[in-house]
Amino acid sequence: MKPLPTLCFLTGTLNAFAGAERMTAVIANAFAERGYPVLILSLWDERSCFTLHPDVVHEALFAQRPSFKRAYFSTIAGIRRFAKQRHVDVLIEVDTMLTLFTLPATLGLKIRRIAWEHCHFDEDLGKPARRFARRLAARFNDAVVVLTERDRQRWKEALAPRCRVEAIPNPLPFPFPTVPARRASTTVLAVGRMVRAKGFDVLLNAWARVRQYHSDWRLLILGDGEERQALEALTRELGIADSVEMPGVRAEMEDAYRDSAIFCLSSRYEGFSLVLIEAMAFGLPIVSTNCETGPKELIIDGTNGLVAPVDSASALAESLTLLISDEALRDHLAANARESAQPLTIENTLDRWHSVLG
Repeated sequence: MKPLPTLCFLTGTLNAFAGAERMTAVIANAFAERGYPVLILSLWDERSCFTLHPDVVHEALFAQRPSFKRAYFSTIAGIRRFAKQRHVDVLIEVDTMLTLFTLPATLGLKIRRIAWEHCHFDEDLGKPARRFARRLAARFNDAVVVLTERDRQRWKEALAPRCRVEAIPNPLPFPFPTVPARRASTTVLAVGRMVRAKGFDVLLNAWARVRQYHSDWRLLILGDGEERQALEALTRELGIADSVEMPGVRAEMEDAYRDSAIFCLSSRYEGFSLVLIEAMAFGLPIVSTNCETGPKELIIDGTNGLVAPVDSASALAESLTLLISDEALRDHLAANARESAQPLTIENTLDRWHSVLG
């Protein structure tokens, strides 16, 4: 019987509570559970926000994040040394930017490289080099894994007519809930890093309008980030601080979903949106911005959620107000959302990853 290949996930860090980092831990753990030799190499910080399977080996090149302009060649050397010492067979880059390091690091080595894209094709996150890195990945990697079919089509049209591009959605990071949320509270839940991409400023402006009609409801935003102080100041400016809670990050999110009545995604863009499928699995009625990728494939307006244009506080407020006012609509959307999330299991996802690993 052919031995299972040694997999190495290359990432920036696991010590950040964010979607790509969380999925790295989830998928690595699942492969280890199936008997694969699994390594995770972080570029910096050997700590992890997420629990790792006992058989997953996690190391880091640097104790702290370096300047990669100055440490470019030492980073390449470190990746190459690690790959050779650990006999890596498949290197999974948890960001297409990492192709800039792995392409020279693996020259002459018999290592298959797979780029795992967590951002949608038309967003470079303020790094023009990302577009160049995608071109390298499309030309030189064995495969590129994206999160949505829409993004797969963009890759094929723009860059990769001959490259293997597979769409593998992120799975639920926990077993499918046997019981949906009771939705007995008056809490609207939002989850994500407090950065501009998540649109929490839009949500707060929307909430100021919702509060005019539903003063007994509250908004709970879970997460942290660089915009926290600005968002806290905005709640005071809008006069809604008494109805908004921002307690920070929760490592275990299940109770937050169980204790909420509605889930709201206010993002300006998403690669996929893990928190959206988590909320759907718990049977929460959804209000979401209609991001180009992710929500646009997951949410059918009026069927398993309500959608609003990106960056429109008035439209977001209108959808939230409608949902709060209409219990029958909440029940309808909640049941369909839960059904939509059922196929997104770790087992289904791993089966699709197996086909890429070949």
